[in-house]
Amino acid sequence: QVQLVESGGGLVQAGDSLRLSCAASDRTFGANAMGWFRQGLGKEREFVAAISSRGSRTYYGESAKGRFTISRDNAKNTVYLQMSSLKPEDTAVYYCAAKRPGYRATSNWDEYDYWGQGTQVTVSS
Repeated sequence: QVQLVESGGGLVQAGDSLRLSCAASDRTFGANAMGWFRQGLGKEREFVAAISSRGSRTYYGESAKGRFTISRDNAKNTVYLQMSSLKPEDTAVYYCAAKRPGYRATSNWDEYDYWGQGTQVTVSS
């Protein structure tokens, strides 16, 4: 069972930057594709970004392209989401998710096996 713990959320102003972190307990972290998703109040869960197990491939949702960067440090069992030029519409709970080893990174939330508890990001105008 992989445990994921997100951190780094908070209240920021429009235009600010924020970096989210997700620490994984799994010793096989280097074999897990990882993703970030978000869910705003009353909205459906939305794909933000994903990264392959070795970090060589990254994928972004439309709202994240050009503003967010996903990365990972397998030595630290951690995946990051660097967010810049934040907008009020980025306000949401951000979730980290992992796939079982050997599965490719995708944008479909229902294809991920393990989830963190989420971290709130609030962007004020």
